[in-house]
Amino acid sequence: MTRKTFMGVRLRRLRAERGMSQIAMAQALGLSPSYLNQLEQNQRPLTVAVLLKISRTLGVDVQEFSEDQEARLVAALQEALMDAPEPVTLPELRELAVQMPAVARALVRLHQKNLEIAERVETMALQVGDDRSEMVVPRAMPFELVRDFFFAHQNHFDGLDRAAEALATEAGGRGAHLVGWLVQRLKRQHGVRVVHSDDVQELKRRYDVGRKTLYLSEVLEPGQQAFQLGTQLALIESGDAIDGLIAVPPFDTDAAAQRLARIGLANYFAGALVLPYGEFLQAAESLHYDIDLLGQRFGVGFETVCHRLSTLQRLGAPGVPFFFVRVDRAGNISKRQSATHFHFSRTGGTCPLWNVYEAFGQPDRILPQLARMPDGRTYLWIARSVSRGRHGYGSPRKTFSIGLGCDIRHAPRLVYAKGLDLSDPDLATPIGMGCKVCERERCPQRAFPFIGKPLDVDENRSRFSPYGSE
Repeated sequence: MTRKTFMGVRLRRLRAERGMSQIAMAQALGLSPSYLNQLEQNQRPLTVAVLLKISRTLGVDVQEFSEDQEARLVAALQEALMDAPEPVTLPELRELAVQMPAVARALVRLHQKNLEIAERVETMALQVGDDRSEMVVPRAMPFELVRDFFFAHQNHFDGLDRAAEALATEAGGRGAHLVGWLVQRLKRQHGVRVVHSDDVQELKRRYDVGRKTLYLSEVLEPGQQAFQLGTQLALIESGDAIDGLIAVPPFDTDAAAQRLARIGLANYFAGALVLPYGEFLQAAESLHYDIDLLGQRFGVGFETVCHRLSTLQRLGAPGVPFFFVRVDRAGNISKRQSATHFHFSRTGGTCPLWNVYEAFGQPDRILPQLARMPDGRTYLWIARSVSRGRHGYGSPRKTFSIGLGCDIRHAPRLVYAKGLDLSDPDLATPIGMGCKVCERERCPQRAFPFIGKPLDVDENRSRFSPYGSE
């Protein structure tokens, strides 16, 4: 805890759930009844020592009292209440998340249920030809459901991670060096033949079930080949474990989302196989999270290293909790993973002041940035553009910007913090999650008004015009 945390309502709820009197709970925690009473009345902040006592004595997960959980809930509340008839300020949302998290979660669930009802109304309206369906909130896309699923698990699946690590130990290798072993395992254990083909350039990998043949793009680098081979092996050998993870709503009623989740988890397994947890974390710490050096050591690309870094949250042996994002020049986010509290908004795009966009103009350079969000939290972000595809003349290539960020309290562990004055609050660039959900009224790059505040339509003062320039 980096600031004073008052959680009286949550303590009282916890005591009520256990059926304990204030005196009984004080005795169990080794506290005086008067001190516990002060904690419950928010007259004293909850200290780390007391929190640990609560965790040990009552078996409560420390995460229930963490700032990360609070930040996640605040972000979810912002989206749930963005269309509220009366604007709700960020301090009010934070107070609700801290003091009455059950109420906050109920509001978020009601919002989600409202979206589900709207989807059903839309479907019925389309069936009867009612044009009012245009007024209904659009249905969540399958990839959005999968993103939420990974976010809810903090981008870490311990069972799959350990199974992949055990397989890497059996192979006696990691990274690009696994290619030969994986080809042989697929052939000997499962009768699958691996063929390099020019017909699967964009797909990278195609599996012919009938012929038991795996076709790989011939332009893949060794590290990419290992990843694709690992993905196919995961679908064959860990299919039951993957199916068990996705045997939950909404995947039980959305076949498209289920297929995407299955591929996503197979990719997760492949990343954990190519970059096994223990060895990779040790290397990351010893190299101060230098992405280029990690890529060289394991024979994989920049994006693969960044993606794996965002998954290192094993209980008892966590790495730096990173947030990972991949965007294109138009601002479309094609990948986003968060190991902790950082929340990528679904509304209003992203922030043009974010260094992920500057990276397009400086190819192959890693750009560090200290960025401060509207809630006061500061992060260290690094960004670099990456390109892939054919190299022939006139052939278009895919270009993305990869962003990797962490809370500033973890920044000293990263090589990218060198030369940055982490204690200077003016050094951080004020950014947001998107104009429509950002409260910074004086931002020079604001494209849309904050949805929590009525639009200023005074013809003499308004910054936003539907036609022409501002």
